[in-house]
Amino acid sequence: MGLIRWRLLLLGWAGLWVGAAAAQSPPGQRYIVLASTTSTEQSGLFAHLLPAFTAASGITVRVLALGTGQALDTARRGDADALLVHDRVAEERFVAEGFATQRRELMYNDFVLLGPASDPAGLRGSDIVGAFKKLHGRAGSGFVSRGDNSGTHAAELRLWQQAGIDIRGQKFAGYQACGCGMGQALNIAASTGQYLLADRSTWLAFKNRADLALLVEGDRALRNPYGVLVVNPARHPQVKAALAQQFADWLVAPAGQARIAAYQINGQQVFFPSARP
Repeated sequence: MGLIRWRLLLLGWAGLWVGAAAAQSPPGQRYIVLASTTSTEQSGLFAHLLPAFTAASGITVRVLALGTGQALDTARRGDADALLVHDRVAEERFVAEGFATQRRELMYNDFVLLGPASDPAGLRGSDIVGAFKKLHGRAGSGFVSRGDNSGTHAAELRLWQQAGIDIRGQKFAGYQACGCGMGQALNIAASTGQYLLADRSTWLAFKNRADLALLVEGDRALRNPYGVLVVNPARHPQVKAALAQQFADWLVAPAGQARIAAYQINGQQVFFPSARP
């Protein structure tokens, strides 16, 4: 049994781990550990979604809010029962390695490019690859990268690649990798007047915007799909695969998909169900 699972068993009731229902779980209640993303948790989705699942099933979901890469590594160690993440390539690799038997399509939202409202680099529009090219070639503009192997970071790296730029080897003077979650990256960009890539849901929930504005949106390349995976008990016999499977099945069933669609921030739908029958 891994360290994280021991800490959850001993301390989870006190609310030390993030999760919509975790802090209220009485000893002995059925629960699963879900490794997910900081952006999903910070959007408020879990506070809307998980109580409905618990009411329907009696199963509490305890969320570990991490970057997608960290979430996948946590599950590889057997310290989570299920995953809800947003890096399709990494998720499919996780299945190919035998740590899950399948990835199930769940929902999507989108990324947006944010920056100073005055937009000194002139990026405003709907062409994200063109914006990245322009930003890389312009002296004096800053960009905050999460730099944390999260799903958002992976998407950012793919966009630089599509722009013909190997950002790992061609960093520009204003490029800053914070190694941090979405909320902290937003705070850095807002306080320093830099550009960054964020998921729309966390942006809508973000309160400390200062002069930060949405500049680029609507490009097909900015679509952000999420998958749900159950950790394979053949790799980690201690995982609660049966309970985790109930959670995954509920999410992709009409009840879970309707609950996802119903979540709004400031009257705007931010996640769109995409489970296949």
